[in-house]
Amino acid sequence: MAWQQASFQIPKFHPISITKFQKSARMTCEIRTLQESFDDTVIHWYKQKEGEAPQRLLFVSGGKATIESGFQANRYLVERSSVQKQCFLTIKDVIPDDAATYYCAYWDPHLFGSGTKLFVSGKFFHSLISPPANSEILQKKHENQITYVCLIEKFYPEVIRVTWTEDKKEITDNVVKGDTWLSRKEDEYSIASWLTVPAENEDKKYYCKYEHEKEKASLSTQGIFHMLKM
Repeated sequence: MAWQQASFQIPKFHPISITKFQKSARMTCEIRTLQESFDDTVIHWYKQKEGEAPQRLLFVSGGKATIESGFQANRYLVERSSVQKQCFLTIKDVIPDDAATYYCAYWDPHLFGSGTKLFVSGKFFHSLISPPANSEILQKKHENQITYVCLIEKFYPEVIRVTWTEDKKEITDNVVKGDTWLSRKEDEYSIASWLTVPAENEDKKYYCKYEHEKEKASLSTQGIFHMLKM
């Protein structure tokens, strides 16, 4: 039996990370281009702790959520929005054991997105969350191409999503995303992402966008940037 690839879309998650303690954590799974009826689609939620295999937490079918054994049903709330094609998972009274990455999946075989990572910190966690202190675009011109470097510095926790766009469409070709690295100050991370384009595209406007916890920002290649010397 042949499957039509157009029928599938990798779920998108918002936000990509949450830091909570003894409060509710809410995450969103979005499947915008699902062709089948959203209400008829069985959606599964998985929990994956660091270094362990994913565990199915629950699944939603026909408007009813079924919680797997081993999980306290009264701590999980699942909601759907048929119009927005979104499924929401709320974890009540977050405890240390809830620290994990949560994924939603649908269809058979299941299609997973990148998930939402839940951090559980102490009562002073608000002082630990730090949005990027600095972000800028650097530029290096070669003979027939231009390389833009999007540098995002000093943030915590380390989970961050960085994308390049042109005309509101994500660019994936000729993009290299580096790994996060620990800054000199403990618990502050930085990351860089590279975009290489033909030299004749110098006047085109590209954007480097990032999402960190609840913060979103966008930097333009036509704005202020520094020249890289190599």
